[in-house]
Amino acid sequence: MDRSQMQEKLDKLIWRVEEARVRRSEHHIVKIVAVSKYTDIENIRMLYDLGQRAFGENKVQSLQERIEAVDDLPVEWHFIGRLQKNKINHLIRANPFLMQSLDSLELADALQKRLETHNANMECLLQINSAKEETKAGVMPEEAEEIYLKVKESCPNITLRGVMTIGAHVEDQKVIKQSFETTYSIFEKLKKHGADICSMGMSNDFELAIECGSNMVRIGSLIFK
Repeated sequence: MDRSQMQEKLDKLIWRVEEARVRRSEHHIVKIVAVSKYTDIENIRMLYDLGQRAFGENKVQSLQERIEAVDDLPVEWHFIGRLQKNKINHLIRANPFLMQSLDSLELADALQKRLETHNANMECLLQINSAKEETKAGVMPEEAEEIYLKVKESCPNITLRGVMTIGAHVEDQKVIKQSFETTYSIFEKLKKHGADICSMGMSNDFELAIECGSNMVRIGSLIFK
């Protein structure tokens, strides 16, 4: 992909985000995280040069490799994939700006122990399985608030910044919307506990997610494919 093609894709995406944002509220602000698993280092550099700052990876090894490959640029790296416990030390060494997929109290406890050992801290989002799908990770919506507060209380090296969800994996827009609304209502309750990030929406459903209150979207294929 050449520079003009990427500029065009980025401009179209920003325009669509803007339109959805204004439908929600003129004061609503949305951050785009470019999911770079679909692309190579050259395109990451090109996109950075076009003004994109936040990038996401869903595998710890890819995250480490990419951080090293562009360590001359102050990229804001997000980890957005399922974290296996045997990769925790690698993630801590990678030290992303935000870990978006803290999907259980058990994982939080394991992460806390390692963070303490490394004398490190990590900012995270609690992942919510808002559509209660067996194939997806995340805490159940009815337990989310309680688990969020438990993590805040028992994991001093983890700073919770809010919540993340993946929209329902169905065609029915009403069901997808409901999954976003469920997560946003939890986010609203958690604001009084310092939550400021509601990460919802990917390439196929980000406009709906923004209209439901998302202030962070994770976009891969629309930019890089």
